[in-house]
Amino acid sequence: MVAFLLVAGLANAQTTWKIDKNHSSIGFNVTHMVISEVSGNFKTFDATVVNKADDFTGAEIEFTAQVASINTENENRDKHLKSDDFFNAEKFPEIKFKGNLAKEGGKYVLKGAFTMRDVTKEVAFDVTYGGQIDTGRGYKAGFKLTGKINRQDFGLKWANKLQDGSAVASDEIEIICKIELNKQA
Repeated sequence: MVAFLLVAGLANAQTTWKIDKNHSSIGFNVTHMVISEVSGNFKTFDATVVNKADDFTGAEIEFTAQVASINTENENRDKHLKSDDFFNAEKFPEIKFKGNLAKEGGKYVLKGAFTMRDVTKEVAFDVTYGGQIDTGRGYKAGFKLTGKINRQDFGLKWANKLQDGSAVASDEIEIICKIELNKQA
């Protein structure tokens, strides 16, 4: 009976991982004036991953980014992005995600609730799992996440047009996150 309880306990063991902020990036690209792209990222973010399976299948993910930390390497553009035309950082200070990592057809997919400007929508992102490594000072795991969202779905309403009617900034936003996790003791 004791052996059964021990095995059952190990089968349900879970591991908690925290994002390594120094070796991770939370980025995005938006098409600008139809002909080019503008990139940006969030400088202040946090994430926790809890997994039961060694390959992270079924892992629970919670993520938060501080809107005021947006950075596109242009102070005026960043100020505009923080305004009510886009994120309204004062009223809606966080972007949040809560979901699960699944394996579908041999590929990883992150599905869950994405919240921006207090609008929550179900989204899915493609994920590449880079594996795990023992650094001698602890375990790390690596992932790359890619996907797209429509900013209009989340109330980022600014929609100036060029003379030909094309959008100055596209509605479709490409999300690119490079994640390194640290296993917690």
